[in-house]
Amino acid sequence: MTTWQLNLRGALIATGVGAVITIAAGITPARADFMSGLQNWLGNEPAQAGTQASSEGRRGIWFGRRQEQVEPQGPDPFKEQWVRNPQLGFPTLARENIAQTERAIQIYEQIVARGGWPRVPELALRPGSRGDEIVTLHQRLEISGDLYGQSVPNEYDETLVQAVRRFQESHGLPPTGVIDRPTVDALNVPAEVRLQQLKASLAALKKAVPQTKNRYVIVNIPAAQSEAVENGQVVGRYTAVVGKADLATPTLESTIQRVSFNPYWNVPKSIVRNDLVPKARELTASGIDFFDTYRMQAIDGSGRILRSDQIDWYGDAVYGYRFRQLPWEENALGYIKLDFPNKYAVYMHDTPEKALFGQELRYESHGCVRIHNVDQLAAWLLRDVPGWDLPRIQELKHTGEQEVVSLRSKVQVMFVYIDGWATPDGVIHFRPDIYNKNSGATTASAY
Repeated sequence: MTTWQLNLRGALIATGVGAVITIAAGITPARADFMSGLQNWLGNEPAQAGTQASSEGRRGIWFGRRQEQVEPQGPDPFKEQWVRNPQLGFPTLARENIAQTERAIQIYEQIVARGGWPRVPELALRPGSRGDEIVTLHQRLEISGDLYGQSVPNEYDETLVQAVRRFQESHGLPPTGVIDRPTVDALNVPAEVRLQQLKASLAALKKAVPQTKNRYVIVNIPAAQSEAVENGQVVGRYTAVVGKADLATPTLESTIQRVSFNPYWNVPKSIVRNDLVPKARELTASGIDFFDTYRMQAIDGSGRILRSDQIDWYGDAVYGYRFRQLPWEENALGYIKLDFPNKYAVYMHDTPEKALFGQELRYESHGCVRIHNVDQLAAWLLRDVPGWDLPRIQELKHTGEQEVVSLRSKVQVMFVYIDGWATPDGVIHFRPDIYNKNSGATTASAY
């Protein structure tokens, strides 16, 4: 085998036959330094894809395209906790991210010019695995800068485990160090697609960063996360659920003006037509009262609240009624809604469906943004309003009391679409191009 060595100028060079991949002494493993090395990576031929595994028992299990996963079914507590409790990290809209992303683009332009990276076999791989597919995985992670240190090329050793974890974390995936379906899909997004994501996101950064105030909230849609930022620091990062691919969450800029506790949910007309009325017909045909089941009310044009027996669910008039859900534990908005004016009629809110916050992919809403630990975000927003600390806010969850509290100082909110960016620590981040806006390729939205 060939041993590759990162020289002091940052280039990977062939040094002869050997059994390990070695990073030269004196080179710090810090990601920012390694990015410099990537600018002159691989003074050899473009990487080629590895050989297909021939022994499932020794190397791994082939992923079935029609199977969601081949791993054992059931929740993974580590993954769920990691997804629900993200580290604060750097602001997505940090000013320094513009220069870092420009540098990342230069690196990826060189990677693309060299032929990109090999396609990783669609196998479930774990530490201790051996074989040609591990060689391919080494090559893939070396090229992206995730693999450095001593590692046996055809073994899934501890160095490779750490490289996989770095890759997973920079792609918003739980850093298990194990190759699963989402990790394979992320690994196999072509380098030229990643380059397109970086370029498109750079334009979004240049537009959004100058608009940021001293204190603001953002939702990065592809990351399905929200940040509370103050004085250039992330003071709160929240796992979010954003819109489905066909019900996209829009990009916008506004100001949060009020926090509504135990609000009514005024059902959007699209949901009335596509979901509510069909469900009401189904329940009514079974002799079940739709309003009692879902704690709903229908209000006609004169403001009169209607009973179920006053509604013809098959007539056209039903689409002219205003439907709202009463405050209760299963209210679609949960018990907190953050109000900000916008032409899309979207908002940020709590949800009774807490399990969604433990999912790796959280593109499940009709366009609004559901926020994990939204009570903490509300407390931060209302910190200047006497009497509205976190204990008071959490009390309302149990009392069901309805309150609408105005912020003393309105807080800027921005919904942005950034799926490829770099941060001051040198890490290049990617997220799924879930709405296929930046990459022009469905591969970037496949995990």
